[in-house]
Amino acid sequence: MTASGNSRPSGRVAFSYPDFTYLQLARFFSVIGIEMQSVAVGWQVYEITNRALDLGLVGLAQFLPGILLFLISGHAADRYSRSRVLMLSYGGLSLSSALLLAITLRGTHSVYPIYGVMLLIGVARSFSGPAGRALLPAVVPEEHFQNAVAWGSSIFQTATILGPAAGGLIYALFRGPAVVYGIAIVATAGASLAALRIKFQPKSAPREDITFRTVLAGLRYIWEHNIVLGAVSLDLFAVLLGGAVALLPVYAKEVLHTGPWGLGLLRCAPGIGAGAMAILLAHRPLRRQAGAVMLWCVGGFGAFTIVFGVSHSLALSMVALALVGASDMVSVVIRGVLVQLQTPDEMRGRVNAVEMIFIGASNEFGQFESGVTAAWLGGVPAVILGGIGSLVVTVLWAILFPDLRGVDRLAGAGEPARESTLSSGDD
Repeated sequence: MTASGNSRPSGRVAFSYPDFTYLQLARFFSVIGIEMQSVAVGWQVYEITNRALDLGLVGLAQFLPGILLFLISGHAADRYSRSRVLMLSYGGLSLSSALLLAITLRGTHSVYPIYGVMLLIGVARSFSGPAGRALLPAVVPEEHFQNAVAWGSSIFQTATILGPAAGGLIYALFRGPAVVYGIAIVATAGASLAALRIKFQPKSAPREDITFRTVLAGLRYIWEHNIVLGAVSLDLFAVLLGGAVALLPVYAKEVLHTGPWGLGLLRCAPGIGAGAMAILLAHRPLRRQAGAVMLWCVGGFGAFTIVFGVSHSLALSMVALALVGASDMVSVVIRGVLVQLQTPDEMRGRVNAVEMIFIGASNEFGQFESGVTAAWLGGVPAVILGGIGSLVVTVLWAILFPDLRGVDRLAGAGEPARESTLSSGDD
C-alpha cells in the first residue's frame, strides 16, 4: 500500500491507496449490474405470475446457496488469493446475466428457469461477499478504515441509485428485460477485470489444515464476542422484519399506480439517502457514542418503514425510503468498523462469511418473508408490521446487548486504534 505521506488526512484519504480504488471500481460495476438486473427480474417475474409470493421466492433462491456454502466460501477467502476469488465470482455473475438474457430471448413464460439463475447468482455472491469484505481492511491502514468504509458504502449506494433507476427506465424504453440483462453482462465483466488489477499480497501466515474446527472458527468467533454478535444480529432481525424492497413491485403497480419507471425510482430512493449519509460520514466520521447512535438509527429504519407502508404518494414514499436508507447506512458503517477491526486478518474470510449469512438472511430471506406475509395479509399490512417489528427488535437488543449500547469511539475515525474504546469486556 502507498499513502500520501504524512499530510493531514482528507475526507478522500482512502483513495490514496490504489488497491482500494480498484476494489471499489469492481464493487461499483458488479452492484450496478446486479441492481439493474434485479429490477428487471422483479418486474418480469411479477408480470408472469402476478403473485407477491413469487417475488419472495426470488430472494429465497439467492439466499439458499449462501446458507449451504458459507463454510466453504469463508475458508476459501482465508486460504486463497482474495482478489482472484473476487474475479472468479464476478465472472459467475456475468455468466448468470448471460443466462437470463438467453431465457428472455427464448420467450419463456415460466419463472422456474429464472429461479435457477437466481441460485447461480447466490453461489457467486456467497464467494464474492466474504472475499471482498475481508480484503478491504488489508488495503487501507487502520486509522483510515472508517473513511474507507464510508466511501465504500457511498460507492455501493451510488450503484444502488443508478442501477435500479437505469434498469427500470431501460426496461420501459425497450419494453422488456433483454437490454437490461445485456448491460449487466458488460458491467459484471468489468468488475472481474477491475478485481484482477488488485495487487495486494497478504503477509505470509501458516496455512491451516481444513478441519471441522478451522472451518467453524468464524462462527465460533462471532458467538464468543458479544459486541460483534450484537451488531450483526441486530441488522439480521431488524432488516429481516422491516425490509420493504421485495414488495416494491406490488407498491409500484397496485398502490402508487406507476410502471417500471416508478419501480426504478422507488428502488433507488433508499440508495439516495444512504449515499448522502455515507458521504457525510466520510467527511465527518462518528467519534463518540457509536453504539447508541447505531441503535437509534436502526429504530429510525423501522419508523420510516412504517411511513412508507402507509403512504399513497410517490413523493412521500420516496422520501420515506430515502430516510430508511440514511438510517441504515449509519448502522452499516458502525457495524463494518466494529466487525472488521475486531477480527484478526487470518480469520476475516470466515467471520465475514458468517456475517454474510446474517446479511443475506436480512436481505434475500427477508424478501421471502415479506412475500409470504404479503400473500397472507396484503402488501401494505406486511410492510407496516415489518416496521413495527424492527422497532421491537431495537428495544430488545438495547436491553440484551449492553456492551454494544456502551460502545463509544470507533477506531478508523482518523485516529490511532489504540485510542479507541471499542471493547467493553468481550475480549
